Amino acid sequence: MAVAFASLGTGLIVGLIFTACKLPLPAPPFFAGVMGIVGIWGGSKLWLLIEQTFNR
Repeated sequence: MAVAFASLGTGLIVGLIFTACKLPLPAPPFFAGVMGIVGIWGGSKLWLLIEQTFNR
């Protein structure tokens, strides 16, 4: 849980700095970002299924 809070804090600081400097945020649009995370999670689950299938 500490890592999650550290990530949140880092993100807030980076967001503040980039906005203060009037720079574009270094993040994908919200929906694309969420779908990327879902894709990574899904890929990891798919790999476990493939390993399980072929290691029988």
